[in-house]
Amino acid sequence: MGIDVIKEAMFYEKIGDNKVHCSLCAQSCKIASGKRGFCGVRENREGDLYSLIYGTVSSEAIDPVEKKPLYHFHPGSYVYSVGSIGCNFRCKHCQNWSISQVCLEDAYTKDILPEELVERALYSGSQSIAWTYNEPTIWHEYTYPSAKLAKEAGLGTIYVTNGYITPEPLKHIAPYLDAANIDIKAFNEKFYHDVASAKLAPVLEASALAKALGVHVEITTLIIPGVNDSLDELRELSKWVYKNLGPDTPLHFTRFHPQYKMQNLAPTPVKTMQDACKIATEEGMKYVYMGNVPGSDRNNTFCPNCGKMLISRGYFDIEKYEITPEKTCPVCGENIPIVGEYAGSKTGPEEF
Repeated sequence: MGIDVIKEAMFYEKIGDNKVHCSLCAQSCKIASGKRGFCGVRENREGDLYSLIYGTVSSEAIDPVEKKPLYHFHPGSYVYSVGSIGCNFRCKHCQNWSISQVCLEDAYTKDILPEELVERALYSGSQSIAWTYNEPTIWHEYTYPSAKLAKEAGLGTIYVTNGYITPEPLKHIAPYLDAANIDIKAFNEKFYHDVASAKLAPVLEASALAKALGVHVEITTLIIPGVNDSLDELRELSKWVYKNLGPDTPLHFTRFHPQYKMQNLAPTPVKTMQDACKIATEEGMKYVYMGNVPGSDRNNTFCPNCGKMLISRGYFDIEKYEITPEKTCPVCGENIPIVGEYAGSKTGPEEF
C-alpha cells in the first residue's frame, strides 16, 4: 500500500467519542476508532474516517462494453476496466469473492493514481473507463476525481454496481458518470437480507435517482434457481422497472452458475430464463436480454415495433449492426435508444 493510497473519506460525520457515521452507502455504518466499516476499506483513525483504497487496483482488463453488460451504450467499443478490494454486500454467490471479500492486507494490488488511470485507458485505445469487478461505489474518493479527469480526456465513464450508494454521493458523481449497469439482485427483501446482507429499497431508490440524474441505466438480475426465480417476483420486478425507469431501459436476465457459497445449486434452467424474458416483454419492456445462454436470440436487439433484428451479437461481440445513423430502425423508422455511436469493426486493443 503506497503512501498516496490513504485519503480522508468523503460523506461521513463525527458523532462523538471518536466515532464516525459513514453515509456513503446504505449500510450507514457507525464506526469506532480503530475499526473499519462493513466494506472493510474505510477506517476510523482517532475520529477521522479514511479510505484505504485510493488508487488501489486489484484487477485490470480491457473488455468489450457488452461484457459489462451494456448493450445500448457505445456498442462495439472497448472499455478499460479496473476493480479494487472490498464490498458493502456479502453475496453468497459472488463470482469475484477473491477481491470483494478478501482482507485488504491479504490482497495483491498495485497503485494506479487517477492521472495514470486515464493515461492507461487512452493508451489502450478504449473509449471508456469502467469501475467494476468489486463494488465501485465504496471507491468514491478515487472514482470521483478519476471520472472528472476521464471526462476531460473525452472518455466515457461507467459503474457496474450493486446500487447501494446513498443519494448525496450519487448526485456528487452523476455529472461525471455516463452509464451504470445496476444489479437488482432480486425483488424481495428476504433475498437481500439472507443472501446479500443488505436491503432492496435503497437499490431501487438509487436506480431511479441515477436515471433521473441523466445517467444511462441498464439493469441486470441474476436468476438463481429456488432463490429468486419466482415468476410472480420477476413480473413485479419488470413492472417496477417499466414504471420507474421506463420501457426503453435494457433489462438483462442472467443465468446463474454455481459460485462461492452457492455451489450446491444447479445452473438456472433455460426455460426459466425464457419465461423471465417473456414476462418482462408482456409487462411492456422493449429491450429484454438473456445472459450466459450462448446462442440465444435474446442476446440480440430487435426493433420493438416491427421485429427487425437490429444488432446481432456473439458472446461479447457485435456480428451485425443495422441501426441507422439517426438511431432508427431501417425498416419502420422506430427510434432506437442507443447512447453514442457504433464503434464499427474493432481492432484489438493495445496490451500493457
